[in-house]
Amino acid sequence: MTEREQITQEIQQQFRAVLQERFGHEKERKLENYRQQNAYIRKGETLFTGSSLMEGFPITEYCLNEGLPIAYNRGIGGYTTDEFLAAVDTVLLDPQPRKLFLNIGTNDINFRQDGEDWFDHLSRNERTICEIIRDKLPDTEVYLMAYYPVNWDAPGAKASGGLGARTNENVDKANRMVEALAKEFGFHYIDVNGGLKDENGNLKVQHTRDGIHFDSAAYRTVFERLRPYLG
Repeated sequence: MTEREQITQEIQQQFRAVLQERFGHEKERKLENYRQQNAYIRKGETLFTGSSLMEGFPITEYCLNEGLPIAYNRGIGGYTTDEFLAAVDTVLLDPQPRKLFLNIGTNDINFRQDGEDWFDHLSRNERTICEIIRDKLPDTEVYLMAYYPVNWDAPGAKASGGLGARTNENVDKANRMVEALAKEFGFHYIDVNGGLKDENGNLKVQHTRDGIHFDSAAYRTVFERLRPYLG
């Protein structure tokens, strides 16, 4: 490696560290906002919670506009199951939901720096989350949502060099695990991905720039498929 290449690499590492720090502060800010909001919301309503694909879902607005029961959103972008468990009171338990729609763990489908297999880690944490729901929210109707498809050919995915371990094969593997947990714990498993996929099973490229996150049309598709469960 030349001196110039080494300097460039160090600058890139420093930049990534700054971004990660800022991202962490943003997560904490959102969590604190939710803590404050939870003191004023109506308990016993519908709750959607998870990571960025849930945070971006305008479910509260959809339900309000459609005359459906109140639905609160406690998703936080970038959250892993570790972070979700650390914040479980705020993002899951405090609203005391009558119905719960959960989609957390897609960020765990990635290569881990500690060398642990991502699937083992995700499976263990998902089981812990299910146990908490069973023990702390025994009267809640629970819907474990399938993880959404991805598209490696989206412009943003290509620009970033790919999506790590987040392939549709691994997404399907994780979904089979979630489906099995739902059956074991007496929860519902729902897969609303049909309208999002192209003929090859990828997230339709017109719905995403980075291969993962949705545009408004994709969220509307998800909402229409969720509508029967929202009454």
